[in-house]
Amino acid sequence: MRIAKRIGLVNTMVYTHLPSSVFLILVPFMPTLSWAIVLLLMRSALSQMDVPTRTSYVMAIVPPEERPAAASITSVPRSFAAALGPLIAGSLLSISSFGWPLVIAGSLKIVYDLMLLYTCRHVRPPEEVH
Repeated sequence: MRIAKRIGLVNTMVYTHLPSSVFLILVPFMPTLSWAIVLLLMRSALSQMDVPTRTSYVMAIVPPEERPAAASITSVPRSFAAALGPLIAGSLLSISSFGWPLVIAGSLKIVYDLMLLYTCRHVRPPEEVH
């Protein structure tokens, strides 16, 4: 949360996710398993940094009486997408052994992050308003 206090919640979510997504896209292009593992570990170090910031952001901009609904609305689609991912990845890998699922997932995450930055850049939680 130190980063979030310095650059804001939305920026923290986006700026930690972008390199994480690039690392994911690069995995299929690595010449050795060791390099692929290094990239996956680097991705892992950054990919979940948005969880507390996302929760904090949603709770800060939503009125207290709507927070339970907002929490479920932001978590259910993520769970649903996580359940569909292996099905889609399996289908893609049955067509080609190349790491298309990683390239597509990383690309979609980059689009998501840029859309998040664009749509939420002016919606600041009360503690970020100067």
